[in-house]
Amino acid sequence: MSGELWRELGGRRERVEVALRGHLAAGTAAAPPALAEAMGYSLFAPGKRLRPLLTVLACEAAGGATDAALPAACAVEMVHTYSLVHDDLPAMDDDDLRRGLPTCHVKFGEALAILAGDALLTLAFEVIAGGCPPRTAAVSCAELARGAGAVGMVGGQVLDLEAEGRIEASGRRGPASVAGLEAIHCRKTGALFRAAVRLGVYAAQAERPAGADPETLAAADDYAAALGLLFQVTDDLLDAEGCATKAGKQVGKDAGRGKLTYPGLLGIDESRRRAADLGRAAVAAAGRLKSGPLARLAEYVVERDR
Repeated sequence: MSGELWRELGGRRERVEVALRGHLAAGTAAAPPALAEAMGYSLFAPGKRLRPLLTVLACEAAGGATDAALPAACAVEMVHTYSLVHDDLPAMDDDDLRRGLPTCHVKFGEALAILAGDALLTLAFEVIAGGCPPRTAAVSCAELARGAGAVGMVGGQVLDLEAEGRIEASGRRGPASVAGLEAIHCRKTGALFRAAVRLGVYAAQAERPAGADPETLAAADDYAAALGLLFQVTDDLLDAEGCATKAGKQVGKDAGRGKLTYPGLLGIDESRRRAADLGRAAVAAAGRLKSGPLARLAEYVVERDR
């Protein structure tokens, strides 16, 4: 299944890759070479480009062309890569390996890694602003900022660190629960998934007089919500089961530092059942979007081994 899916998506991935290289080259043409090198090192580390593919596939499902989605797809990937660079820092998750390579701060030092992440984040908004029609650019910048910011991905990271006791919580920390765990991951992972699919819909439909179709957006939101949690459940399972190929990262670290995970709360078998339920929900939402590729992507996440 996975090999067939990635062959099907190969052309789209290649177009995303070419567009990313073009945007990075344009955005760093006058930048210090060391900064451009660090940005490119992280952005072009091996990866499946899941989030930009979500943008492209959502655009196609909403009746748009692949090319219309590419600026937003590249922006989403830049935001995602910035988050990985910062998450890997010693003050955060303290990882030495990412996508099978030394992490950015190991390769270039902490100061340049922080700045490379900052530059990727800001370049993302430049790419949208310069690559989309004005109305699409405005709504897309707002959506991406929401998904990446204090009520989205960054907020989720804070809640995750609070749960580990690495940031002092402002209020009393409640007991660990699946609801509490999913509240973290709806922000930390799901918010950027939601932004990715919404940006695809906007790329296809935001220039319409009435804006994006509410039913399409609702189906896209439901798909992203299920897929975001599904991705995290399978990520936790890979870590718990010691999969040596997990995203090219060290495995077993989550349990070692007392991180809140699905297997830790539910056990392995119940976590697998949760993944299957979320996969079915994502496939159903993809059906409302009439998108076979989005459905097959959800099925891949259920089955993934890395």
